[in-house]
Amino acid sequence: MVNDPVGDFIIRLKNAGMVGKKSVDVPYSKLKHAIADSLVAAGFIERVEKHGKKVKKTLDITLKYDTRGEHRIQGVQRISKPGRRLYRGVAEIFPVKFGRGKRILSTPAGILTGEQAREKNVGGEELFIIW
Repeated sequence: MVNDPVGDFIIRLKNAGMVGKKSVDVPYSKLKHAIADSLVAAGFIERVEKHGKKVKKTLDITLKYDTRGEHRIQGVQRISKPGRRLYRGVAEIFPVKFGRGKRILSTPAGILTGEQAREKNVGGEELFIIW
């Protein structure tokens, strides 16, 4: 049993890319699907597909590599954890790694990157940063 499904999800993506896998399957949840969609929009993964029915649903995530064959996800850092939730107001959302990374937040407007949250003028729970 996994106590932190978001942490498990992002570490699976990072580890699969480090060993050079083309795709990775993760157990399905609406939260993971929304996070994966925002990572596709941010350019960190190539494609997300939902497979299966009822309780056997999975997300098939195709990883993205650059022209040199290096994985697009160089690192991730989980910010808000199940034992300690951290929330950021819109004034506290700053760029990550001088604009090379993204900050993923869970807001009332849905799962957004830091830039999208600033545009919509909403804050929320800071899930993780990725670069």
